[in-house]
Amino acid sequence: MLPSYLLSLREGIEAALIVGIVLGAVRQMRRPDLVSPVWLGTLSATVISLAVAVLLTLFGFQLEGPAEMIFEGITMILAAALLTWMIFWMSRTARTLKPTIEADVHRAAFGTGKRAVFLVAFIALLREGIELALFLTASVFATDWLQTTVGAILGLGTSILLGWSIFAAIIRLDLRRFFQVTGFLLILFAAGLVAHGVHEFNEVGWVPVIVEHVWDMNAFINEDSTLGLLLKALFGYNGNPSLTEILAYVAYFATVFISLRMFNRAQPASSAKQGA
Repeated sequence: MLPSYLLSLREGIEAALIVGIVLGAVRQMRRPDLVSPVWLGTLSATVISLAVAVLLTLFGFQLEGPAEMIFEGITMILAAALLTWMIFWMSRTARTLKPTIEADVHRAAFGTGKRAVFLVAFIALLREGIELALFLTASVFATDWLQTTVGAILGLGTSILLGWSIFAAIIRLDLRRFFQVTGFLLILFAAGLVAHGVHEFNEVGWVPVIVEHVWDMNAFINEDSTLGLLLKALFGYNGNPSLTEILAYVAYFATVFISLRMFNRAQPASSAKQGA
């Protein structure tokens, strides 16, 4: 439940910020006629994202045997890839999110008007929604649908409550720091998705196990116990992992963590050069 809560909270806050910024830009221009297209774009993107999540999950549940393992493995690898891209994207754009969206809204409002503003809100929210749909689908396969659904509802509910207050204090809030902290937790979650995806590929013979069970911790923390399920949901815990699972986990975490640190160090330097 915690991974789906964290994912939904983060995506929900991003979505709330986007909607708040778009509405703020519309009101600054004194164009109340554009408020309805913003909400219509938001609602449309939400409905489509929900439909995608349901369809992906139902499709996965209908598969059996090797086809199910392959689908789950591919879903988890794709979710981890999107999650990684999202972490780097937000690390780069957190400081410029507000002026960028405001500029898009101004161009749209003075261009084709309502239709363009609708598309700004729709496309921005649809990207967040499709990402979350894929993440939650992977979470369903890693845990179960009930935990994922409860976590998603709680996360989105919390993000709605926090969204407007965050937007009101957006000038004082260090969004970059917020996304860095949540980003580190999501790197761990994504590493678990990669390892779980490799495990599914081990099962169908796509990836060799090399060593079937490097260790067996089930006597101490059984992967089917409450604590084991929590660790599995958060970090991809497997009581008796194969060598390729461990290598995939370590390689992903080390690569992304080091790359993100280098990326964040390079950002202030490039900003300073532009300022000069």
